[in-house]
Amino acid sequence: MAIRLVQASTAPAGRLSRQVGGELLRRSAPQTLRPGYERAKRAFDVAVCLLLLPAAATLIGLCALAVLVYDGRPVFFSQDRTGRGGRRFRMYKFRTMVANAAELKAELVALNQLSGPDFKIENDPRITRLGAMLRKTSLDEVPQLLNVLRGEMSLVGPRPTSFEASTYDLWHTERLEVTPGITGLWQVSGRSDVDFDDRVRLDIEYLEKRSFGFDLWILFRTVVALVQQRGAY
Repeated sequence: MAIRLVQASTAPAGRLSRQVGGELLRRSAPQTLRPGYERAKRAFDVAVCLLLLPAAATLIGLCALAVLVYDGRPVFFSQDRTGRGGRRFRMYKFRTMVANAAELKAELVALNQLSGPDFKIENDPRITRLGAMLRKTSLDEVPQLLNVLRGEMSLVGPRPTSFEASTYDLWHTERLEVTPGITGLWQVSGRSDVDFDDRVRLDIEYLEKRSFGFDLWILFRTVVALVQQRGAY
């Protein structure tokens, strides 16, 4: 389900309405969009992906072979995620869980450590040994460079959710005003065990501060977090 921002004639100045299905919702206006910044951000995303393509292709081949040998098929995990404007798209990762992870989730709901729609449990038994290594190093995320090239994701932005925009509270939808990212402010905040509300607060902080320099800072902090093997990956 797509969400559309519309300027309502009945809304006071400085207010925006949000079209969710057939329902018109209103909230405070977001930050002014920066066309020059968004064009530069997109050009940077494409340039980095093309620059990383030879190394990424090698990594993808090696990781795919490892998953196939140790965990069998399927090698890749794909899932519908919520992107900019609430539009759904197919996001790709390496499979890091057992093949019947979705069915097992129902049996583990009582162990969920997060509130709201998020799901996380410590030492999740569905994660394979190889999957744990791929997650720790974030190699499972490398296939998302394809999503970046396709324009569905950016290198930096809020993480796309598996649940649809129709389940969001109105204030949550502000995170949908930008293209979702592979990494973001939440990942480099050092706070991995936060519920969705706290993640959205960090996403809104990103929206308020976003600039090309801030994106570069987040990318730098992401590399540091990966080297130190910490963060919300």
